[in-house]
Amino acid sequence: EVSLAESGGDTVQAGGSLRLSCEVPDNMYSAYCMAWFRQAPGKEREGVAAIDSDGAPTYADSVKGRFTISKDSATNTLYLQMNSLKPEDTAIYYCAAEYGGSWCRGALPASDQYQYRGQGTQVTVAA
Repeated sequence: EVSLAESGGDTVQAGGSLRLSCEVPDNMYSAYCMAWFRQAPGKEREGVAAIDSDGAPTYADSVKGRFTISKDSATNTLYLQMNSLKPEDTAIYYCAAEYGGSWCRGALPASDQYQYRGQGTQVTVAA
């Protein structure tokens, strides 16, 4: 069974930064779309950022200019660098992956379109 493992969640003050990591299996790195989602209490899960097999990113308007999605071929790790954090960024953050490197290009597909998902990591931003 394929599983993804997120890490890096923490409690930070508004304006601070965090970097989330997601370990992915070797075979997913080059041929999969990968993404980050988040879900705040009482809200639906929303797409934060996606990255296609060529490394082209797409961001939600709410995080554009503050968050950066990237992947490292040397460590098979997906990252989400989060800067200028706001209290409204508080949520559980999940990584996800689905076969096919280009279908997510220029879009933020819903989480149910990704077959592989992690268990999540909590990010709390204090005002």
